[in-house]
Amino acid sequence: MGRKTRIALVAAAATLLVLVGGAVAYDGAQSDTIADGVTIGGVDVGGMDEAEAKRAVGRQLLAPLRHSLKVAYSGQSWKLEGASLKVHADLDRAVGEALDKSRSGGVPGRLVRYVTGGSVDENVPAGVTYSQAAINRFVRRVAAEVDREAQDAGVEPSGDTLAVTPARYGRKLRDDLLTRELRAAVLNAAADHTIAARTHSVKPQVTGREVAAEYPSYLTLDRATFTLRLWEHLKPVKSYTVAVGQEGLETPEGLYHIQEKQVNPSWHVPDSAWAGDLAGQVIPPGPADPIKARWMGIYEGAGIHGTEETWSLGSAASHGCVRMAIADVEELYDRVEVGTPIYIG
Repeated sequence: MGRKTRIALVAAAATLLVLVGGAVAYDGAQSDTIADGVTIGGVDVGGMDEAEAKRAVGRQLLAPLRHSLKVAYSGQSWKLEGASLKVHADLDRAVGEALDKSRSGGVPGRLVRYVTGGSVDENVPAGVTYSQAAINRFVRRVAAEVDREAQDAGVEPSGDTLAVTPARYGRKLRDDLLTRELRAAVLNAAADHTIAARTHSVKPQVTGREVAAEYPSYLTLDRATFTLRLWEHLKPVKSYTVAVGQEGLETPEGLYHIQEKQVNPSWHVPDSAWAGDLAGQVIPPGPADPIKARWMGIYEGAGIHGTEETWSLGSAASHGCVRMAIADVEELYDRVEVGTPIYIG
């Protein structure tokens, strides 16, 4: 090998060493720079250092997600503040992973990429999180205002009438659906920020057509006209002239129920001043017992019973009970059951 050749080889080796050293030095200088083509959560962070990448992701990805959401229903609306959602991403992890991917391929591979202007086509998930508890609380708040209980058909009684109150369908917020839609909207800056809540109907258990079946018998008492009416399936079937409580011992007003029934009952005399010497005694069936034939207890010693004092019917003459002619009370007794409502007006 000639001297010139040796010199040329040494020069070439020296040049190669210089080039390799420069390349290694350049590669080392790029260790804190994210390679072109790398994205975090879809945000291009190529050519950026750690701080720049965090700012870019925060500005382009997280800031648009920190919007408020609104739910609307039937002219009402509710706002879920963006701050309460606590949208967050682990940017330290994401940027670290982006830098790791930028260093893939080893020194030779990276040198080729530097020379050729190549890129690393990798997307690092940003790992965006938010407060699901805030969404759950918000949905519960909306539900509390949207939900409406179904109302069964019922009866509105007075002393001489029975009016059917109509049934009303209720509604129930489709809370699972709303929760899913809110969660999707949090993670999509382009989503509609107003979500229409949806509900489904709740059927009442008793409809207007069914309510009559709930009341095979019903009694109303109009004290002003001394009239007791029997209703079957909410239709009037019989009226009776009765006696009611005298002044100071009035038959109690309001809605009650037949609590007990007895045939030929004894009289349990109330411990009251008007009872005189009989107060607190029990008078067995017989001539001394004013409660004749039948007894239907209503409330605290007051009830419906037969009487031989038919002259008192059509007046306020009793000590609080409802007096009936014996034939009438025997007929009524067989047509009502324990639990039958009686409205006294």
